[in-house]
Amino acid sequence: MRLWKILGIAGFLGVAATGVVIARSERRRRAYTPEQIRLRLHERAAEAQASDS
Repeated sequence: MRLWKILGIAGFLGVAATGVVIARSERRRRAYTPEQIRLRLHERAAEAQASDS
């Protein structure tokens, strides 16, 4: 019985930790302005075209 309790708690903590990681990455992603995102996409497109040639 004790083993199942420990496994349940460990599973719950794993799910909670995953939620924290997702929330942090989402906050970082939303911190960019639309202009910054557009600039980065243009840079990536230019790099991709340069590497294709």
